[in-house]
Amino acid sequence: MLNFLPQFSGYLPLWTLLISLTAIFNTFQNFLTLSLTKQIYNAKPEQVTELSSRTFAVWSFCSAIIRFYVAYNINIESIYQLGIWTYVIGISHFTSELLYFRSANIGPGLLAPIIVAGISLIWMINQYSFYVNKNIKNE
Repeated sequence: MLNFLPQFSGYLPLWTLLISLTAIFNTFQNFLTLSLTKQIYNAKPEQVTELSSRTFAVWSFCSAIIRFYVAYNINIESIYQLGIWTYVIGISHFTSELLYFRSANIGPGLLAPIIVAGISLIWMINQYSFYVNKNIKNE
């Protein structure tokens, strides 16, 4: 079973795989129900529609695919950078919903993705040179 896990040193590839699998769960739940998404956008839950939930599901699945590739190809610079961008986009989205659009209030539904994205983003930036060898063209 361990052979199916990313074969890189450190915990970042395993963490990235875990976050990818979590995003896949989020994809399915967004296709099946509005309840968890309404916990994120709790200031304006009436704006969470079946269409917006499905759109959120597609975003979640796209980020899951990118993060899955990062977990198994963490040494490839362009893939690593795409992984970083998924967290930048996620933090930007959730922060804008809190501060600008005001569709979300601070609570577990909003804090969980912001904390996970923030930790992941900082971790990826800090470990960039450990996983990506800039002296070798990896692509």
